[in-house]
Amino acid sequence: MARYTGPSCRLCRREGMKLYLKGERCYTDKCAVSRRGTPPGQHGARRTKVSNYGLQLREKQKVKRYYGVLETQFRNYYAMAEKQAGITGDNFLSILETRLDNVIYRLGFAASRKEGRQLVRHGHFTLNGHKANIPSMLVKPGDIIDAKEKSKSSPKLKELKEKAVTVPKWLEVDVEKLQGKVVALPSREDIELPIEEHLIVELYSR
Repeated sequence: MARYTGPSCRLCRREGMKLYLKGERCYTDKCAVSRRGTPPGQHGARRTKVSNYGLQLREKQKVKRYYGVLETQFRNYYAMAEKQAGITGDNFLSILETRLDNVIYRLGFAASRKEGRQLVRHGHFTLNGHKANIPSMLVKPGDIIDAKEKSKSSPKLKELKEKAVTVPKWLEVDVEKLQGKVVALPSREDIELPIEEHLIVELYSR
């Protein structure tokens, strides 16, 4: 399965903002954006005028990096959103939010989406009682995500029981059971990321 394997902090520096790709590290002084806010590369500090296309492209790249999705899959999600009733941009973000690796992160079972992806790939969770090791699986209302019995004894998941977990209103979590439930599809108001999805719609509508 294709995925980005380079340094995560480089992506944040390229977008000029924290994408919180490394979990708790992003909140410390070790964060690369806090230490060096310029884009990577020898010409990173140069100021250049950005065209409309450049703004649209950067927004697309930013969202791809938030969710850890590569270009082909990202475009496929957009095609799915276009076919659905309603506002394409809202549909698009809703699809990205319902990826299983993102839901694991939103439930507080992982410190970042990248870690959520890893936990799913390693088979630590089930979806409706069935094996679920594909991070791109899309959940739907009524789905139940459980940590496997063997995984519940892992130090990582044990720590969750001692933490206060806040989840978005479209999800429910039982920290003691390490179980989450999808109550509804996420609305645009539930997605608090600084995303201007209309720029992506404009880019793909060219």
